[in-house]
Amino acid sequence: MSAQQTIQWFESPEEQRCARWRSESDTPPPKRVVVADDGMNADTAFRLACEGTSLLWRGDFHNARQLLQAMARRVDRKAPQPGTSPSHTFHLHRQAQSKRARILGMLLLPFDAGHVIPLRRAPDVRLACEQAYGPSDESYVMSLRELQGVIGAGEWRKKGLHLPALAGSITPHYGVFSPVRGEYVELVAEAPLLPRGTAFDIGTGTGVLAAVMAQRGVQRVVATDQDPRALACARENVARLGLADIVDVQQADLFPAGRASLIVCNPPWLPGRARTSLEHAVYDPDSRMLRGFIDGLTAHLEPDGEGWLILSDLAEHLGLRSRSELLEQFDKAGLRVVDRLDVRPNHPRAHDPADPLHTARKAEVTSLWRLAAGPGSR
Repeated sequence: MSAQQTIQWFESPEEQRCARWRSESDTPPPKRVVVADDGMNADTAFRLACEGTSLLWRGDFHNARQLLQAMARRVDRKAPQPGTSPSHTFHLHRQAQSKRARILGMLLLPFDAGHVIPLRRAPDVRLACEQAYGPSDESYVMSLRELQGVIGAGEWRKKGLHLPALAGSITPHYGVFSPVRGEYVELVAEAPLLPRGTAFDIGTGTGVLAAVMAQRGVQRVVATDQDPRALACARENVARLGLADIVDVQQADLFPAGRASLIVCNPPWLPGRARTSLEHAVYDPDSRMLRGFIDGLTAHLEPDGEGWLILSDLAEHLGLRSRSELLEQFDKAGLRVVDRLDVRPNHPRAHDPADPLHTARKAEVTSLWRLAAGPGSR
């Protein structure tokens, strides 16, 4: 969030106010803002939001939540038709999701200093907001949708996330991708692991893969990331699991200094532009991270070492990347495929015919590619 951005509105025809604008997705402050309360109906709110007018809520908090749900139902009535190809369908889906986020993001909440919501029946969100943003000594405004994400992240930190492949639980932080799809974690837990001295976990996120490798007996793991939230999250998780003496979390763009006998990377699975911090774990602009890992792997592997690339083939089913392109990248980087372990996802959307990407999701396979330096068979 930019420290210089503010939002302005008229509380009454004679009284103009302003406050700090907070947006995790770096959405600029709205230019048109009207004060709304319990007297505004969903049709009016939806029309104003579609026209680009934001609604600063002054009514009952629970009514604001119900209004947001009603607006969402109106957005979802206009679901896009399938495109002429899988890639066209995907792009239409992304456009629809972006439009949905923009419209629903128009419902705004005021916050007083200390992350206090000055509305009737408002929940106490001070802890969740402080965990996400740090202390706040001034008033600000942000969308109700963003607050819902903050509250959800706060709940994850309370209860933790247990994964069968991990002896213990992790707590995802706000803005850090949660490994709720645990099948790729299971691949790392089950892949053949020779005695390993040092391993790298590239783009560690919550630190879950680094923790799995440490629990499997790797003597030293260097886990890297660029996002300060991910670094703090990973350090907290490995410390809670009693692995801080084994896992060293470092800020780095892809590889740390030195070489390792095992290098693991779970890059974003879809090429495309990320619009929010969480989307950076899903979308990889121009496949930058994927290409960077493949191209830099041989220079950081010990002799006879392996690189484990964890990648879904969803992009292939959506027409965004072909299997031949991936294999050509391996060849150009001087890599050979030692083996490939596959697993099918079991998340709800893979079994939901109403999902616009259902055909691709139903066919999706997540793979752990075991790569080594040198030419060889695939």
